[in-house]
Amino acid sequence: MFTIEHQHTLFEKDLTQYTLPKTQYLGSKQKLVDWIYQCSPKNITTFLDIFSGTSSVGYYFKTQSKEIISTDFHIGKALIENKDIILTEEDINLLLHNNKTADNFITQNFTGVFFEKDQAQFLDNFRANIELLDNEYKKSLAFTVINRALTRKVLLGHFAHLKALPYSKDPERVRRNPTIAKTIQQLFLELVTDYNNAIFDNKKQNKVYCEDAITLVNKLTNIDLVYFDPPYCGCHPDYQGFYHFLETYVEYWKDKKLINGTKQYFPKKRSGFVQKSEVVRSFEKIFQNSCHIPYWLISYNSKSYPEKKVMEDLIKRFKQVKVFENEYQNHYGGKGSRKGTREYLFLCYDR
Repeated sequence: MFTIEHQHTLFEKDLTQYTLPKTQYLGSKQKLVDWIYQCSPKNITTFLDIFSGTSSVGYYFKTQSKEIISTDFHIGKALIENKDIILTEEDINLLLHNNKTADNFITQNFTGVFFEKDQAQFLDNFRANIELLDNEYKKSLAFTVINRALTRKVLLGHFAHLKALPYSKDPERVRRNPTIAKTIQQLFLELVTDYNNAIFDNKKQNKVYCEDAITLVNKLTNIDLVYFDPPYCGCHPDYQGFYHFLETYVEYWKDKKLINGTKQYFPKKRSGFVQKSEVVRSFEKIFQNSCHIPYWLISYNSKSYPEKKVMEDLIKRFKQVKVFENEYQNHYGGKGSRKGTREYLFLCYDR
């Protein structure tokens, strides 16, 4: 029997005391959220996080009592839209119980790729049990926590390499990072309390969508500020290549091929922000569709394509722009966050 702790208080907690559990995704802005907020206009009430990814920026603005519209479905639904639903002890025990009707999709396809057979079987069993939860927020929260457990289990935190199993058996690697030798269940149980305690109600009607960013932004009204954090073209922007397994696990693909050594799904989802031949046109489209929104914030990078001057000229076709800069002092992972690389933040506003 698993027991779980959850913070309760007789008094209203200061929203700024809530924190998002540590993320480990390439491109995450978790270490930059305070800077991003300080550079943003304060006279806003509604914040649209159109490329939400880890939801770290949207979550921070939620702690500042802003109404949040977001696009990353499970993380956003669990931590942005969700007001008070947690995974209870009963839910946890349900997720961990032996499900004799579980499929063997992960066991069949990923044993020996990222996981030993027993760990792959655990994932199939856990995935089947998620469907038994009686609430959509609980399901999203379960997916969010198990996906974070998976990025802790696999050294380097992504699925674009085939070293996960050898690393987990290397004593020196394990000494430096003991989490890679733990079971996925152990990691899930270590994380779930932190995620439960990150859930709060900021008294706003926050909403999460699962739609294409370029078309969605054109349909939304009464937005004060839209935040763009697109893949940084030229800086390992192919997040599908790095995190394909997480999508495969959530979607439990039955209509896609699994290709190459890492069993990436095919065909891939199309993104207009990965290829140099498409990225400028994609920015033009999303900027054109966002003209009705008074303020834009755009995260960008000195390693990105197109270069800063081209981006400024492109933005000036639609808005005035002010540029803030922040230099990385440490290496946080990925070409776009190496020490010495400059992070840009374009603040765009009506003429």
